[in-house]
Amino acid sequence: STAGLLEYLFGPGDHDEHVDPHLVAAWDPDLPCPARAPARITLAGLALLLDAPAEALRGPRPSEPVWHVSVRNAPGDRVLSDAEWARVAAEMVHAAGVAPRGDEYACRWVAVRHAPDHIHILATLARQDGRHPRLRGDIPAMHTAARRFETLWGLEAMSPLDGTARRRPATGEAEKAARRGLTETARESLQRTVRETAALAHDDTDFLNRLRDAGLRVRERHDEGGALVGYAVALPGDRADAGSRPVWFSGRTLAYDLSLPRVRERFEPAVSRQDLTRAQERIRRAAALLARAGQREGAGDVAALGDLLVVSAAFSPTVVREKVRAAAVAFEQASRTPGPRTARSLEGAARTGFRTCVRTLE
Repeated sequence: STAGLLEYLFGPGDHDEHVDPHLVAAWDPDLPCPARAPARITLAGLALLLDAPAEALRGPRPSEPVWHVSVRNAPGDRVLSDAEWARVAAEMVHAAGVAPRGDEYACRWVAVRHAPDHIHILATLARQDGRHPRLRGDIPAMHTAARRFETLWGLEAMSPLDGTARRRPATGEAEKAARRGLTETARESLQRTVRETAALAHDDTDFLNRLRDAGLRVRERHDEGGALVGYAVALPGDRADAGSRPVWFSGRTLAYDLSLPRVRERFEPAVSRQDLTRAQERIRRAAALLARAGQREGAGDVAALGDLLVVSAAFSPTVVREKVRAAAVAFEQASRTPGPRTARSLEGAARTGFRTCVRTLE
């Protein structure tokens, strides 16, 4: 939620790592900072201001109304001033389509700084004229904008953008896992469990039940008509704010292909048990099709093979499970298809064969 994210950004952090949290920029240049002028505005008041356009939207609210990105310098870069970070923030929301320059009815947003090397930008995905914003290609556009600042200010260039990359844990998440002696962050654990579950499930109910059976906390989001429009998951015991609230991750926050619409693309009618006897032949046929598939068909085939590896890891004997999981993770880069149009067109003939094998492994 907007209020919850603001509490974290302006709070001490998980390990008191936040220093002097304050606003460096906002949709309203005269907006007071809750940390420096608490008598003028509170965090709760700021959250209400940010959320007001979402409450007034015409039509359904977006499934994930809070837009949040972090912009970070390389370790060897000089420390930017608040004014420079404000310029970066304004350029990022312009490039992303959140708040184009000169658009007085754009989305409301704020940029918060609580460390020397980075800022957080938070926005609500609702324009002030009651319409929805258009954010297609926001990540590549911001990447391009960042390159311009690197050249302008002599900063270290970031690595080329990987349009299919999974969402990596934030620094605070990694530090939290290290303090607890865990080998992976909550985000990584949830990514793995949800991906394995999505590969096995055959409808919404089965998907949610399997998540709960896997030991995750699950929160469903329904529209006014009662239809499922989103979900979030949390690990038992993973809490923020000194143990007062679970740390929830929506599907899209975990990975682009784990949003509910993308998970639903995996669903097909369940396979009967007798298909188990035909699994070997289906695998051979699917592999043969994969070898001669074209680029478009091959995208679906590779994605389906990735699902098969994920499920194989889940059902492998304990002695080899971690090795199979490592292979599944290594293959995942190939199984993610770049671009929303291609991702929606996973129509390879081999995909059906692989999907059947996934189900028969169960």
